[in-house]
Amino acid sequence: MKYKLFLFFILWLFNLQIAIAQCDVKNFAFKDGEVITYSAAYNWGFIWVDAGRVSFKVFEETLGGQQVFHFKSYGSSVPKYDWIYKVRDSFESWANLETLKPIKHIRNTSEGDYKAYEFYEFDYSKNKIYSSTHNSKKKPTKDTLNLQKCTFDLITAVYYARNINFENYQKNEKIPITFLVDNEIFNLKIKYLGKETITTRDKRTFKCLKFMPDLVAGTIFDKNSDMTVWVTDDKNRVPVLVEAKILVGYVKALLLTTEGLRYPLSSEIKK
Repeated sequence: MKYKLFLFFILWLFNLQIAIAQCDVKNFAFKDGEVITYSAAYNWGFIWVDAGRVSFKVFEETLGGQQVFHFKSYGSSVPKYDWIYKVRDSFESWANLETLKPIKHIRNTSEGDYKAYEFYEFDYSKNKIYSSTHNSKKKPTKDTLNLQKCTFDLITAVYYARNINFENYQKNEKIPITFLVDNEIFNLKIKYLGKETITTRDKRTFKCLKFMPDLVAGTIFDKNSDMTVWVTDDKNRVPVLVEAKILVGYVKALLLTTEGLRYPLSSEIKK
């Protein structure tokens, strides 16, 4: 079985809501103290295995004399599966409190024998991104990337996207996205599929907004892969469920718990 890249996979899934039609948004969706957790399940033959856990946390703090959001995400394989493939991934981002534009981003990954570290600093005065990266297969590298308009790292993209007004888009309309990952900037599109009510595997029912993103072929996806994302159709815009076909089977990310949400989870239909 493959348990690689749990946190990266979920971040990839959830940041794919982002639209670049506008960069400036007012945060209405989350607040300091929010904590959201997910399970990562892998399809092994006819069996779904709960193989990992991922958490997303929001803090408000001071950085360089200014108030910022500090986002932390951590993913790991379930301990009983560590002997097969041990995963310990962490991502951190600091973002402007008003615009949610990234200031710096750190990735620290441990997946089996593979280790990786990435650091990005965003310089808006020069429109540059300064990076420092290394991994088990590559020597330490310093680089400078051109900072395109409305470029977000994986973490800030998640939180920025939760504040997009998707009521402005029609069903089947494609929306452009821009984000930074693995020292590259990607410009893709997603298809907005409208609204849908779903019942998750743990028997919770939600009113959702539904999306299908473009994917980049590589270590996880191939050209025939597809993915569907559901987020709550309320002011919280919390990702609820993701389903995807990958190179080695199928995976799902499922909402487990929420703490400190800014609003009641009004999209959940109580029975």
